[in-house]
Amino acid sequence: MLEFVFLLPILSGIAAMFLPVNLGRGVLIVSALLHLQLTVMSWMGKLTPYYPDFFSASPEGLLVLLVTSFIFVFITIYAISYMSETEMQSEHIFISCMLLFLGTMSMVTLADHPIVLWIAVEATTLVSAPLIFINRSKEALEATWKYVLICSVGIALALLGCFFITLAMDIKNIDAPLTFSSLNAVAGQLDPTWLKVGFIFIMIGFGTKMGLAPMHTWLPDAHSQAPSPASALLSGALLNCAFLGIYKVHILMHVAGLGAYSSNILIGFGLVSMLVAGIFILNQPDYKRMLAYSSVENMGIIAFGVGIGGVALYGAIIHLIHHSLIKSSLFLSAGNILLGFGSRLVNKTGNLARLFPKTFVAFFAGFAGVSGFPPFGLFISELLIIMGAFQGRRYVVLGIFIFCLILIFAGAARIVIRMCFASASEEILVEERFFRLLPSYILLLTSIGLCFWMPDSIYETILNSIKVIGGGIHG
Repeated sequence: MLEFVFLLPILSGIAAMFLPVNLGRGVLIVSALLHLQLTVMSWMGKLTPYYPDFFSASPEGLLVLLVTSFIFVFITIYAISYMSETEMQSEHIFISCMLLFLGTMSMVTLADHPIVLWIAVEATTLVSAPLIFINRSKEALEATWKYVLICSVGIALALLGCFFITLAMDIKNIDAPLTFSSLNAVAGQLDPTWLKVGFIFIMIGFGTKMGLAPMHTWLPDAHSQAPSPASALLSGALLNCAFLGIYKVHILMHVAGLGAYSSNILIGFGLVSMLVAGIFILNQPDYKRMLAYSSVENMGIIAFGVGIGGVALYGAIIHLIHHSLIKSSLFLSAGNILLGFGSRLVNKTGNLARLFPKTFVAFFAGFAGVSGFPPFGLFISELLIIMGAFQGRRYVVLGIFIFCLILIFAGAARIVIRMCFASASEEILVEERFFRLLPSYILLLTSIGLCFWMPDSIYETILNSIKVIGGGIHG
């Protein structure tokens, strides 16, 4: 049954809490591989939901599930090598929470009931908080509390948004199951006023977890303090799950004839996020925080593209896939740099090109990819978003969009060039290791490969996820 996709990692995570560390590492990698197999079976339609009133395999959900499962396998390979070299405290808790995190994120992608989706998103907060605090420093404690409090307040607002959407159905005396599938079928009969109010609360609530400004304040601290495998998951997978909640309601708004309303809100939050990220990246002293602000920017780009619609919507979904691949790779490379130099500060890091040549290639290539340079996928996605804005004659917002891209590139380039080529201490704490390099390279090569060849099943799933609201290559 479809529910096995999230039950497997949840049960494995609970078991790993009580197993010896070496056995726990085996459970981690085996569970990751089995989860990917179950995900592929879901794509092939071989798994059906046992509780269809709560779970379903929607195209957009399957897409996020596949991205999450794929990057988790390689983050797991990195994590096992990382844990063996860092002597991490409470490693059994780390392994358990990684698996529970995968399970709750998988539940988000398969949830068809708004309240079940809300429960799953809230659960991701609870099971991922120990990953941020695992080093038990004062800064990690502060980051964890900020993460839990801000995200919990945001999720509470999202729950209120779900209630308003329910009210939009009840006030019209509509007798239909409370699922996104059923709501879309009766969207034209829903009360538009309460739908608009509900979307605002959903946007702010799930937007907090997605990292959209100005609700993003938890994100830089959490990404900075979490171990690199956890940072890669937070940025490469969790933010997509929060976006999924917004996207499902945006589809409902569009089917109800309120697409212009929700689109304008998405465009506004997208541009604000990009501008805030651009300002804070300038002269950022911590390279992991720099990557975190880059995630704020890229979530803004996705929101902007979805709001523009047409070919830009297709670009936004492509952007989601490639950002997960490239940003996960960047955080894993940043983990290698942190192990080697023992500091997250830019001014205590340098000369990567000579001291850490293999990590340098992955890190610099990741920077080029996340900045939108070919042959990486973000070049195509950003080009499609720009084309969509031109087609929609949204010249003012397009001008702001391009300005933010330039601002962020300038700020990040200054940091990355300093790290890669400026002089630094010759003392290296940890040497490069194959299994801490391989995942970054594979994730980057996957992004490049998808630019030249995309499997038909993925292409069709993307089109199915956007056709309801008029997205497509031909706009």
